[in-house]
Parts: sequence; C-alpha cells; structure tokens
Amino acid sequence: MHPIAIQIGKLTIHWYGVMIAIAFLAGLWTATLRAKRDPALRDSADKIADVTLWLMIGAILGARIVYVTTYWKEEFADQPFSEVFMIQHGGLVYYGGLIGATIAGTIYIRWKELPFWKTADVFAPSIALGSFFGRAGCLLNGCCYGKPANLPWAIQFPNGSAAWSQQFQQGLSGVGPDTPALPVHPTEIYDGLLNLALYFFLAWLFRRKKFDGQIFATYLLCYAVTRSFVEYFRGDYTGLHYHLGLTPAQWVSVPIFVTGLALAAILSRRATAK
Repeated sequence: MHPIAIQIGKLTIHWYGVMIAIAFLAGLWTATLRAKRDPALRDSADKIADVTLWLMIGAILGARIVYVTTYWKEEFADQPFSEVFMIQHGGLVYYGGLIGATIAGTIYIRWKELPFWKTADVFAPSIALGSFFGRAGCLLNGCCYGKPANLPWAIQFPNGSAAWSQQFQQGLSGVGPDTPALPVHPTEIYDGLLNLALYFFLAWLFRRKKFDGQIFATYLLCYAVTRSFVEYFRGDYTGLHYHLGLTPAQWVSVPIFVTGLALAAILSRRATAK
C-alpha cells in the first residue's frame, strides 16, 4: 500500500489517480490501433480519441456518484461536502463507471454518426485493460480489499489503513491499536488478473468476430461472471450493503449478464438474417 506517488510541498499526486490516467491512455492507444484494422473506422481515429474523452468523463461521474451514494453514511455524512469531489483519495464504483461511460459514449457515437456496434467492439477489450490498471490503483490505495485469509498469497495492509480500520471496529482477534491488519485475500489482484486475461481473450476474439457487437456482448457476459466471483472474497462491505447475501456488484451483475445474453442473441440473429 503506497497511496502517494509524488509529494512536493503542498502538491500531492496519488497513485490511484496516476493508475486511472494510465488506464485511459492504455485504453485509447489500444482502441485506436484496433479501429485502424476496421475499414469502417479506419478514417475516424480522431473521433475514436474524442469518444475516449466522453467515456472518461462519463465513467468518472458515474463511478463517483454510485460510490458516494453507496458509502454515504460510512464515509461522507460526517465530512465536508467537498470530500465528495476528492476522487484522488479513491472511491470509484466500476459498474457506475460502466453505466456512465455507456451513456456518454452512446450520446457521442450517435451524435457523430459512427457505426455503433463496431465502435463498441473496438472499445470492449480496452475497457478490460483499463480495469487492470484501475485495480492496480486500488491495491496501491488500499481500497477494495478482501476478507481475512490464512493463505500463502494473502496480503497485509498497515495500521491505519481502511482494512485495519474495519477489522479493528469489528473487534477481530489479533487486530489492535498498534498492529497491522490481518492478512486478507488480494481481491484487487484477483480482479486485475482476470481483467488482463479478459483483455487478451477479447483482443483475440476481435480478429475472429462473426457479427458486430459480439465483442461488447462477450465483455458484458464475462465481466459479470468474473466480478461476481471476486465479490465473494471482498471484505470492504458492511452488513448494510448485503441484500439476500449478495453484494451490490453481484446484484448489478445479473442485469449486465442478461443484457450481454440478449445482445449476443439479437445481434447474431440480425447478422444471420442479412
């Protein structure tokens, strides 16, 4: 856990922000390269870059809004309202970002009259790659940590970290005022590596796709499954966030998975009809 990358006087640059910036740059670079392989998008490299800007704005707004509403009582109710805007401290919910980015991207793609599903396919692998870097930021920031675990690969956060604070408040044995947190599942690493594997799979599938929209639909299906799996090991939720034994992300994964299935069925049928 190393939240601060650079500190010069009052200027503080956090690793979380750095990794989010790298995520968007990597996404833009790989999406642009992918677009050049598609004749319908080859001459629209500048528009692809503009789409990325819209996606970034929509993703950050959506991710922050969902995080603030989810953790309002725990983190924001007793803080100055300005804390809502301090994203450099961490606090972005992925699914909120996906929804925000989808809305913003749809508006821009329709406005510029780009081929919608071709463009979505170009960006889908890059979303997974961006999530890999985003989870690295989570690890450095000390958020999105896992449940206590007695495993060789478990990681331990220091005294004063979010993991330590929650474990101390829960009165877990072995956690005291001067001790580090208990070892936990490295859920940031789990999710990051699954996203990296998903990126390579989608990039491979992109060159072999059978219909427009296939890559985006496959991304929705795969991410809903991998995210739901990792959620079982997350330890940063309180009892307030569980509903019928599932986390908010697991509940959101259900409609995301159904949407992916519906898109795959409808778009493949439409392509066959042509």
